[in-house]
Formats: sequence, structure tokens, C-alpha cells
Amino acid sequence: MTVRQPNARLADLADRYWRFYCHEWPLYAVLAGEVTPDATLFREAPADHDRRDRRAGELLAELDGIVLDGLTLQDRATHRLLRRELESIRSLHAVAAHLRPSLYPTGPPMMASYFANSSSVDDAETAERYVDRLASVPAYLRDLRESLEAGHDQGIRYPRLALDSAAASIRDGVAGPVEALAWSGPFKRSPAADTTSVRRQAEHALALIRDELVPAFESFAAFLEGPLADGARDTVACTDAPLGRELYRALVHDFTTTDLAPEEIHELGLAEVARLESEMEAIAAEAGFAGDLPGYRHFLADDRFFAPSKEALRERLEVLCKRIDGRVPIFFGRIPRITYGVESMPEAVAKRLPPAYAQPNPADRSAPGIFWITSLPERCPSPMHLPMALHEAWPGHLMHIALMQEAEDLPAFRRHGAIRFPACVEGWAIYCEGLGVDMGLYQTPDQHFGRLEMEMWRALRLVVDTGIHWHSWSRERAIDTMAQHMALPRQTIEAEVDRYISWPGQALAYQIGNLEFRRLRSLAKSRLQDRFNLRSFHDELLAAGPVSLPVLGDIVDGWITLHDPHCAAREDHHARG
Repeated sequence: MTVRQPNARLADLADRYWRFYCHEWPLYAVLAGEVTPDATLFREAPADHDRRDRRAGELLAELDGIVLDGLTLQDRATHRLLRRELESIRSLHAVAAHLRPSLYPTGPPMMASYFANSSSVDDAETAERYVDRLASVPAYLRDLRESLEAGHDQGIRYPRLALDSAAASIRDGVAGPVEALAWSGPFKRSPAADTTSVRRQAEHALALIRDELVPAFESFAAFLEGPLADGARDTVACTDAPLGRELYRALVHDFTTTDLAPEEIHELGLAEVARLESEMEAIAAEAGFAGDLPGYRHFLADDRFFAPSKEALRERLEVLCKRIDGRVPIFFGRIPRITYGVESMPEAVAKRLPPAYAQPNPADRSAPGIFWITSLPERCPSPMHLPMALHEAWPGHLMHIALMQEAEDLPAFRRHGAIRFPACVEGWAIYCEGLGVDMGLYQTPDQHFGRLEMEMWRALRLVVDTGIHWHSWSRERAIDTMAQHMALPRQTIEAEVDRYISWPGQALAYQIGNLEFRRLRSLAKSRLQDRFNLRSFHDELLAAGPVSLPVLGDIVDGWITLHDPHCAAREDHHARG
């Protein structure tokens, strides 16, 4: 009888986990370019979550039987990441997270639109497959409603504000002519749009959207405003519901990939706010506002710092992105094979979305990545433009995730795992905002202030998210706290706070990840000194793929050891000894 080596057993388990993941979360399988056996995009009924929990337990038991001895550094990382993913499924199920899913901003309309915006229609076959998948969305809403009803029966109540935001977002998302909705987009973009077979499918899609999708979303919005709103809370903390404190701790662990407690994160946030406030005061003094930081913030709120139209705003971001792209090869040896574009969000939904977000390209490179910028210029002053472009496009999200998809040496579950490691992905994007200083892109006080303002935004998230969900802050206190330290328009701050209320813990990932990337760079530079090469360091970070912050630390430590002749000599001595 042949006994397989631990690395072979691990590779097999990682492959089976990926197949399990693709079945349970089919949308992400589609985005990863995997062939799915049917047209289903979402599985969100209570029975689906119960099945996942049981299977995760079985896979964990198998993983426990694979010893770490003899595994390479990369295989050890795979072992730890696989354990983290399986334990995350189980821990979130244990606190009934699936019975109180986030409904805003990443609720059903955004997820369905994300699918449409990532889809391509090239011929009759892909057109038919797209329509079949689109037809599965009403079943997704029914499954989600079943989970919400089960949670409601167990005493789980949403904040009234969260339900109102979600329902309004849905109604905004389906407003207007069906031809203008995101679900019609793949046919508008299709190079085969004039062929008879594709045109026929486009007509089918329009009828499906008008007769099934729009009514299904309107019915779901009515459910949120009606039955689910029965007993809705006026308080906003997730801890005010059954198992609320356990839920928040689990979400904090899941989003940050650390063992930091909510109390520690709150204190860290306060310290970061104080640090950034001091740096901003120095920039204000340079701009002629010494000792008057509020005055400088007021100055930056002047109309001169806002684009006159959504078209002008998009064009300014396009110019900035091209300027950044020209600097990227100096700081990175690894460049993706895909490109990206800048698009304006539909005005109907922009008021409830952040000023910008990234939509990565599909893994099969059938469509470009998209840097979505708000169509409401009053929500995006010019000092935000440069750090926002660095964050969302290259070398931030769109470049980072495109390179992950090309990392053929990594197991599939790691290569396509960006969404499951937000501290790594978001932390990298904020690190890239600061990298713009090294790239020589920030040249004026208002640009430098904009960078600090964006980082202050993320530092305040540590304070406000924990303030709301752990210390029971009111919405008004959270808004006032952010407004005290930022020059962002009031409506932008209000939308952000509503996001934190509706999506507990997610906002913590950004600055915690950023601080870890900066810490690792400082560590590598301190230990390697003249041997430190920033371009090589960046390539090592990007080669890691999406990982937890502890695993990222191990990978960087291994890279430092490899490039430190003293460490290498010790390793060689131990190997000979």
C-alpha cells in the first residue's frame, strides 16, 4: 500500500476544497473562469449554509491529519490558509451570520449588477448562457428571503436604518428603462450585437429583466420594508441582536485576519487619528494655514476643488491613471497581462455607493477591470483623486487582483481568494496610496493633504466601526466624530456611516492591513539595509496572492532571510551541522 506524502495530500485537499467552494458560491466560480454544471449563481438558503458547515467540518478533520513536517514554506502557507477558510465558515455559521446577511451596500442588487458588469457576450452560446444565469437571480432572492425569515423567527432584528437603506438601494437599482439597467450591459458591449442569434437573446434578456427581475427585486424591497421590518430596531449596533457580541467578534476576526479584540482596535484607531492629525497640521501650515487645520479643511471644500460634471470627473481620473501607469514599471517587475478602464457609476445608485470602487477583470480576461468613479462630483473633491486612483486601479486593486489570477503556481482557492482576505487586499491598496509619495506623484499641499485625508478616513473607521458595534455609539455620534476630523462632504460621511452600520466589521480591514504592509516594509529595510530593493520587495508581496496578515508576515520573513547573507550563512551552517 502506497502512503502519499503530506504535500500530495495537501494538494488534493486544496483541490477538493476549491471544487466545494465553486459549488457553494457559483458566482465566484464563474468569475474565476470555472465551468459550472448549471446556471445557478447564488446558493443562500438556510439548508445551503448548514450543508457548508458540515462539509467544512469534514474537510477540517482531514486537514488535521496532514502533518506540517516536511512541507515547504509555500505549502505551509496553503495549510494555514485552508484552515482559516474552513474555520471561518464554521465560526460564522455558529453565530448565525447567514441568518443576518449584509443587505447594504453589498446586497442583492449590487451582487447581481457585479455579475452583469463582469460578463461578456461574444456569440450565441455565451449570450444564451448569460441569459440562463440571469434567470436564476429571482431564486437567489427567494433563498435569501428564506434565510432572513429564519433569522427573524429566532428574534434577529435589523436596524430600521439598515433596512431602509437596503430597500432604497434596491428601488434605485431597478429604476428607469430596462435598457439602461446593468443587466442589459453585456449585450450593449458585445462585438456580436448585430448578429441575429445574439440580438434574439438580447430581446429575451430585456423581457426577462422587465417581467421577472425587476418585479422580483421590487417584491424583495417590499419584504424588507414590510415583514422583515416588523420589530426593527432604532439602535444601530449589531451587538443589540441575539449572539450579537459573538457575531461581532467573529466578523472582526474574519475581516482583519488577526486576533485583535474590538477594544484594541478602538484604541489603535484613536492613536492613528492623533498621528494623522499631527501630520495634517504640518501640511496645513505649509499651505498657509498654520494653527488652523479647520480653516484649511474649509478652504478645500471650496467649489474650485470639485469637477463641474461627471464627465469632467471621469476624464480627470483617466488622465491620472495614465500618469500612474507610466511610473508602475519602475516600482514593479510583475505587470498584469490585462488592462482596465474608468467608468462613471449610474447616477441612480451613486448616491448610496462610495465615491469609487474597483471591479476586477474576470479571470479569463474576457473583459477589462473597471475603476468605477461616482457620477456625483460633489462627493469627490480633487485632493481625493490621486490616492483614489492609486487605490482602486494600478498598482492597487485592479493590478493586485489581476496578478493573483495569473499566479498559476498557487492552488486555485488561493489564486481566486481576494474577496476572502480583505485585510490583505484593502491594506495593499492603501499602502499604494502612500507609495505615490515614492513615485513622485504628490506635488502640492492639497494633494498631500488628500492622501492623509484618505488615510484618516480609514483610521476613523477603526474608531467608528468599533464605536458603533462595540461601544453602542449612535449614528449621530459616529457622523460627528468623522466630520470633526475630515473635510469630506457631509453626505459622503453619512453614507459611509450607514455602510458601517449595515456591514459590521468590514471597514476594519483597511487600516489594519495598511499598517501591516508598512510594518513589513520597515522591517525588511531595517534588516537588509543597503541590500533592500523596493521593486523586488513589491514583487514578493504580489507573488504571495491573497493571504492572511500572519501568513504574509511569514512570507516576508522568509524573503528577508533569503536576501540576508548573515541569515543565509546561519541556515547553511545549520544544514551542514
